[in-house]
Amino acid sequence: MGTERFKEHSIMLYYLFKYLDEMGISGAGVFNFISFRASLAGISALLFALIAGKRIIEYLQKLQIGETIRDLGLEGQLQKKGTPTMGGVIIILAIILPTLLFAKLENIYVIIMLISTVWMGMIGGIDDYIKVFKKNKEGMKATTKLIGQLCLGIVIAATIDYTHSANHIPLETNLPITKLRLNYSDILPGDGNAWLLFIPVIIFIVMALTNAVNLTDGIDGLAAGTTAIVGAGLGILAYATGNVKVASYLNIIYVPNSGEVVIFLAALIGACLGFLWYNGFPAQVFMGDTGSMALGGALAAVAIIIKMELLLPILCGIFFAESLSVILQVSYFKYTRKKHGEGRRIFLMSPLHHHYQKKGMPESKITLRFWLITVILVLATLALIKLR
Repeated sequence: MGTERFKEHSIMLYYLFKYLDEMGISGAGVFNFISFRASLAGISALLFALIAGKRIIEYLQKLQIGETIRDLGLEGQLQKKGTPTMGGVIIILAIILPTLLFAKLENIYVIIMLISTVWMGMIGGIDDYIKVFKKNKEGMKATTKLIGQLCLGIVIAATIDYTHSANHIPLETNLPITKLRLNYSDILPGDGNAWLLFIPVIIFIVMALTNAVNLTDGIDGLAAGTTAIVGAGLGILAYATGNVKVASYLNIIYVPNSGEVVIFLAALIGACLGFLWYNGFPAQVFMGDTGSMALGGALAAVAIIIKMELLLPILCGIFFAESLSVILQVSYFKYTRKKHGEGRRIFLMSPLHHHYQKKGMPESKITLRFWLITVILVLATLALIKLR
């Protein structure tokens, strides 16, 4: 009946063009192709970030939402004082609006990705608000952040577990290199026991990736550019996962209805690239925790949905290297202080990008080299999938 009365006046352009296609309008059927809708989503996100981004930056300046800089002895650091922060709002809006326009909103995976982005964006936004308006440099308490990430992990894991159970799909994931798959039921045998392992694993992935992206956002353009590259790699994997023939050829898990993930990722890539127009060195705006945590939550949700979460250490190698540098630095400092009475350091400063800054490397060169390493890691991940 006219595509269910045009999905009760939905804003989704997909249903408008599906309705027009049913009416016999020539060319309207092009919206059935994921590649076409993904292209429009990416272009729309890029243009929104470019056009609306300038207005949002001016508004942030008007509200005097400037970055508070702690003097860490880094070259050019104090010059950034007062640069507008919370620019992650640009990224979030540029992701959400094209997704609402071009994706199928009844798709459970689209809902999960949107919730993950907004959820973590809100937590990051509160953190930025405390830093800027409450003049508290520490921001939100670490335990509060972790609780927020924990809740999101539970929501993602519980939703996927429920949908899999309802459709009689086993809880399993792809393993890197080998053709074998990790089936959670094999590790914890018994009816309904798989979720006891699955949920903690998903919670850990959400926490790890969200915090890793957050730590990477320390110099101009680094987090946004790296996320765009990782998003492109995930987009290729998502397309393969959602296509039964390609998934069968590559011997990876086919996830029905996951093709819509590609549209979300196209919007994410466009949003990051558009944001780079203003965030590239020297930055006119910082994404703040608002943007970095939203991007981390989005990437985690995507990887979990397409069963590629165990490939994240390779695909997101830069993010995890940044996070690992902090863990090693803090752990070694505490260990040496306890053993020798004086704390010692592995790196000149952590996260890792600050180490290279201390060595005198310009910000723009660090960013570019980290991007290039990410490209190599993405290509290596895709090669491993083919080698399987």
